Amino acid sequence: MTDFDQFDDDEEILKSKTQIKREMEGLQELGKKLLSLSKNQQKKVAMSDTLKAALEEGARLKHREAIRRHMQYIGRVMRTEDHEAIAHRVSLFDSTSAAYNKLFHQLELKRDALIGENSKEELAKYLDGHPDIDDIQQLRQLIRLSQKEASQENSNTSHRKKLFRLLREAEERKLGLSD
Repeated sequence: MTDFDQFDDDEEILKSKTQIKREMEGLQELGKKLLSLSKNQQKKVAMSDTLKAALEEGARLKHREAIRRHMQYIGRVMRTEDHEAIAHRVSLFDSTSAAYNKLFHQLELKRDALIGENSKEELAKYLDGHPDIDDIQQLRQLIRLSQKEASQENSNTSHRKKLFRLLREAEERKLGLSD
């Protein structure tokens, strides 16, 4: 019997120091991203009071070395947090992230479907998924005006942009990203 046969598959595999260091640096990077969010965006991220206090303290610091040490502290605090959920929420605020881009493209496709040939069916589907829409009449009006813009082939896209903005605001409310 070899040494490897003594281990069960269920046993936890020990991490190397390098792996632990990489994970810690990743948590510090996530902490930097959290710190770079506005106060309003930070409120929309679920986190403990300890992490909130650490972020408030980090925003106050100005000296480079103090910020570096404080980022290490934030990294240690992040170990006890649900950092995957925090990372996902932060990525929805970051315009360079894949999650943000995916949401943006889904909204564009939804807008185009609402303007398209089966607009009544698409609107019914959309309203089923978003019962919290405040002004259905405004939504219908923007769809009609956007269809008119699309058929005129001019460069004016103001109503399509307004429709997109309305869809984005509804989606952000659904995801808890807006007030």
